[in-house]
Amino acid sequence: MPAVRTTPLLVLLLSTLAPVALAQPRQPSPAPAPPLVNPLARTIRVEGTGEVKVAPDEAFIDLAMETLAPTAKAAAEENARKMDKVIAALVQAGIPRKEIETRNYTVFPEYEPQPKPNATPKLKGYRVSNTVEVHVRELARVGPLLDTALNAGANRVDAVRFGLSKPEVVKGDALRDAVERARQSAQVLATSLGVKLGPVLDASTVTEPPRPFPMAARFEMASMAGAADVSTPIQPQEQTVNATVTLVFAIEGQGR
Repeated sequence: MPAVRTTPLLVLLLSTLAPVALAQPRQPSPAPAPPLVNPLARTIRVEGTGEVKVAPDEAFIDLAMETLAPTAKAAAEENARKMDKVIAALVQAGIPRKEIETRNYTVFPEYEPQPKPNATPKLKGYRVSNTVEVHVRELARVGPLLDTALNAGANRVDAVRFGLSKPEVVKGDALRDAVERARQSAQVLATSLGVKLGPVLDASTVTEPPRPFPMAARFEMASMAGAADVSTPIQPQEQTVNATVTLVFAIEGQGR
């Protein structure tokens, strides 16, 4: 019986399997390289400061009531009665109760002065201090309201601060002024260097809030020393808002 030839079948199988064996896993495409920054790029960097002054349109008065009594309970009760009287007087004068807020309340012991360095401290009593903040939207009323509170029994004025009800409007004006000043400085530099100013490449800013103007001692002394029919004078200081910008300009015509 003649032998069976299997060589063609073997060659066929090898030729079929070869592509599978030689196939390689697909590699991910490399990420594109970031564009190179031209190290020869030339820029002009300048700063500009803008300032806007505007009259305040609101005020905050910090009024305090202090009481001293042999016990903490007695001092607190006396303080509550007196502060209620002050608040009632302010409300009667036209200040909404929601515009009067408690800022601080403290109770602490108070001792007699020591006659000798090593003497045992002698308790004098307990001092209670209650501070409220009064929001005033009409500046012409600040002086009369101070007198009203002091006449009603308030025995301390911690501060009178003036402010702006819409500071964002003034901040925008200060920022525009700062940008204009920075642009003018950049133009002067470009002209002096003999180059042409290009577009703005970067900008950053810092805006400072209005600077407060406390007047506590002045108001307290004027109110307590003045006559009952003389209103405490006030001189609100203008609010100053500053803004600083940093601009980076390209120089046109530079090489690539």
